[in-house]
Amino acid sequence: MNRTTLSLIAGATALAAVTGFASLNAPAASGDNTAKAATQQPVERTSLLCPQPSTSEIAETAYTSYTPLTQGAADSGKAELQAAAVESADSAGGKKTGKKTVKPALKPAEPGKPATGDGSGAEPPALVGTAEGKFAPGWTVQETTAVAAGTGRGLLGTNCTAPDTEFWFPGVSTATGRTDYVHLTNPDDSAAVVDVELYGKDGTLKSTVGEGITVQPHASEPILLSTLASGQQADLTVHVTVRSGRVGAAVQALDDKIGGDWLAASTDPAGSLVMPGIPKDATAVRLVAFAPGDQDADLKVRLASPSGLITPAGNETLHVKAGMTAAADLGDVTRGEAGSLVLTSTGTSAPVVAALQVVRGKGSKQEMAFIPATSPVGARATVADNSSKGTTLALSAPGQSAQVKVTASAGSEGGTAVTKTYTIKGGTTQDVDAPVPAGLKGTYALTVEPVSGGPVYASRTLASAKEGVPGFTIQTLPDDRGTVAVPEADQDLSVLLKK
Repeated sequence: MNRTTLSLIAGATALAAVTGFASLNAPAASGDNTAKAATQQPVERTSLLCPQPSTSEIAETAYTSYTPLTQGAADSGKAELQAAAVESADSAGGKKTGKKTVKPALKPAEPGKPATGDGSGAEPPALVGTAEGKFAPGWTVQETTAVAAGTGRGLLGTNCTAPDTEFWFPGVSTATGRTDYVHLTNPDDSAAVVDVELYGKDGTLKSTVGEGITVQPHASEPILLSTLASGQQADLTVHVTVRSGRVGAAVQALDDKIGGDWLAASTDPAGSLVMPGIPKDATAVRLVAFAPGDQDADLKVRLASPSGLITPAGNETLHVKAGMTAAADLGDVTRGEAGSLVLTSTGTSAPVVAALQVVRGKGSKQEMAFIPATSPVGARATVADNSSKGTTLALSAPGQSAQVKVTASAGSEGGTAVTKTYTIKGGTTQDVDAPVPAGLKGTYALTVEPVSGGPVYASRTLASAKEGVPGFTIQTLPDDRGTVAVPEADQDLSVLLKK
């Protein structure tokens, strides 16, 4: 096998690794070996992993699946969500992994229409999902749980995640009153080996318990973070790395007094970060950041408000020491207006990860949620489980102004899709009046597509008050991975591989 062939194999392998389940179709041979520019093509296969929603007997969980209509997608395909295997004690006192016979939470509908399902009941399982063909591009599954009472009561929500090999979760805690779990779900046929590290204000929390955790094939494992290190400490960062295989990861944070929610992973470490969509009635906002490199980070803290970028008084900057977690209490930073927190490096571009813990309500009627730093919307972002009441869509253009198209899908039980276009001024965040399907019945999905201008960041808030408690959950809207860049070539790779 010659050097050219090896290089082509390496390139194809690297692209497959970057795109995950996206399939590569080699173009037809033409006898010329010149590479052309990459084109965006719909993905052909994707995977999503949903953590176990709750162990509370009074929890009520709803699932919503949605695949947006994507130009150039396949004409056929399938999508399914299956229960992950669970571990139980065997007669010898050890553990074994086995499948429960559980009816699938839902059956995904045709692209363009949401499908809903019920995951309520005693200890519903984590879910492993796969979509192929026309169901794959932009496939989104939302898991929303209402817990009426007890630790972590309130509204908890998460977008089911794609498998990966590294995750950062700033904002976790092992302090008194908090019970935080990191849920690890393995979609593959072989076991995954995972390391879980904790970092506090003084650096690494020494422990060997989080090293070499085995997650069995098609199984899920919740890890109680307080078991990984001695002592109690707030404002921690969790780093999940996978030695072999892949997993989906999410943190469930449960508080005795201010409710609970899911904390999704922060975007990759960077010198500038955006956390979009702080509710205008937030009563307390806490910023937690971590510098994973060997350099300290000095960050300028600004709020992208409806009128422009402002600097919070008393919290103009944040210094984050290398390898350590730093936190800042921003109070009611939004002061009755929508806002997004923007962090930018003031000196060296030392990368950081970050997240916000947001509280609404006062006294015994408080509820919390999280906003991790997220990547821009990109080509398109998708979020499901919206309703005509209780849904807020926040759009932020921290740099240049941008024009954005927002589409409300058909309803899960009826209704016609509607599209609106918005202009977001540079340096601002707007809570937009999101479109609602005509004749809506059930729930619907929203897709956000930048039309022109600078990068756009977005989040969706679901709110549901109960007995005076302002239950809410926030999901950020990064690119939905509906398409993948595929380089065109004039020669079919298979021709060279045969040489």
